[in-house]
Amino acid sequence: MSSLALSLLGAAREAADTHVPGLVDHEFASRLAAKDHTLWGPEAEDEAAQRLGWVSLFDDSKELLPRITRLREELTDEGVDRVVLAGMGGSSLAPEVICATEGVELTVLDSTDPQQVSGALRDLQRTVLVVSSKSGSTVETDSQRRIVQKAFSDAGIDPFSRTVVVTDPGSPMHEQSRADGVRAIFEADPTVGGRYSALTAFGLVPAGLAGADVAQLLDDAEDAAGVLAENEASNPGLQLGAAIGGTEPLRNKLVIVDAGSPLVGLGAWIEQLVAESTGKNGTGVLPVLVADGEPELTREFDDVLVAEIVDAEAEDGASVDADAGETVVTPHTVRTGGSLGAQFLLWEVATVVAGSLLGINPFDQPDVESAKRAARGLLDSPAPEASEATVDGTVEIRTAGDESLLSSGQTTLPEALRALIGRVPEHGYLAVMAYLDRTTEARLEDIRPQLAQAVGRPVTFGWGPRFLHSTGQFHKGGPHVGVFLQLTASVTEDLEVPERPFSLGQLIAAQAAGDAQVLADHGMPVLRLHLRDREAGIDQILEAVSAL
Repeated sequence: MSSLALSLLGAAREAADTHVPGLVDHEFASRLAAKDHTLWGPEAEDEAAQRLGWVSLFDDSKELLPRITRLREELTDEGVDRVVLAGMGGSSLAPEVICATEGVELTVLDSTDPQQVSGALRDLQRTVLVVSSKSGSTVETDSQRRIVQKAFSDAGIDPFSRTVVVTDPGSPMHEQSRADGVRAIFEADPTVGGRYSALTAFGLVPAGLAGADVAQLLDDAEDAAGVLAENEASNPGLQLGAAIGGTEPLRNKLVIVDAGSPLVGLGAWIEQLVAESTGKNGTGVLPVLVADGEPELTREFDDVLVAEIVDAEAEDGASVDADAGETVVTPHTVRTGGSLGAQFLLWEVATVVAGSLLGINPFDQPDVESAKRAARGLLDSPAPEASEATVDGTVEIRTAGDESLLSSGQTTLPEALRALIGRVPEHGYLAVMAYLDRTTEARLEDIRPQLAQAVGRPVTFGWGPRFLHSTGQFHKGGPHVGVFLQLTASVTEDLEVPERPFSLGQLIAAQAAGDAQVLADHGMPVLRLHLRDREAGIDQILEAVSAL
């Protein structure tokens, strides 16, 4: 099946040649298709036994389609054609990719930044709120739900008639939604983990209500499932998984390049899937999202693998099933292309293959909870800042834990940035974590390639608290070779969370401080920059980074 085929070279090719024969001999593909929970070792068996529903969900998912279509038609007849999705991580990333790829409108609330949430409180007369949470207790999603429902009430709209819930049966949100009498409740499959849920109700309901062709998405994935279940050396899931998890020594930075793919934003979905699934027990693979042709890709990093997401239908075919040599920028590259449904399933299979080779459980996320606990603790009992701030212009500069980072008297923003860059180890990385508004302050992302050029190492960029449900697991559970640049900002117009003892401003501040505290407790350098004035502070950071 050419749309799933892969071309591998160098280290990636060697890893596939080394490990795929063994995977075939052990019938990994067919055993996965049969939901064999023993594939990842004894320690993972209990979790895996409850998390393999995604390999055969097509009939159950297709049963949702008529109900989604009817609800969309009902809402459209009422003049309701704008979908706001409140959800974090796997509950929002897949529908965002589906809708962006199809060019249909979906407003995603995956932030606790008051400015970003306020921006979604518009056009309420034509808005339906989809609240997605597997656990039914995600603090960000619950806060977003409360705020949007209050906005409905303030606008004279019955909030429950405009609320659709996607959650596991029996969750706190499921019980509360039944009591409230919301417009619709879609019960998700409890045997599918959040980041593997793209083809379940979590991906299908918001995308389908927004107008995406989710039936075709499922058809494409089902077509791919047959190929991915074959115990053949050509199986693209085995090939890709072996390349990701089987290099020796492990190339634990996976640079993901959008090389002309029509699948808009797929890299962000892959980022969560791979980072949260593999980054634990001191190992794992860190996805690094970059634009095509960035300078860092020309360097021969011995800890980097490059994955190019290509357009399999382009005139050159993106050569995913044949000659990729002309467009590959390093000898350690894997290229994939095909329909979105096929890509979802391909990467899910590849990720659990990589997990097997890494010797980890790809279905848990043990270190995500640490930042949540720290944030809850700070909400209950706010602590003073860990270090005294130095102020340069409109930016407060401080560290978390390791005050030696600025012990040489760095008092300006450029000096602090150079000190942080100097702490990146030989096989390390720099992570930028921006607790700001990704809808209106996206220009901050420009600093990622500039920092990568200055550091000479891979650099990631994550919007907080969204990344806590993604790369945040790798930061703490993977190898402790990261250094961290955290960006926060003052709140000018806060939003109270109805019936909760905190505001969004307090919540996002606690999340940022809690995450910085956990990273520092792991012995990794954290530079915290707080913008007293958002616009001026962003300008100052952009200027300082461009001068490095």
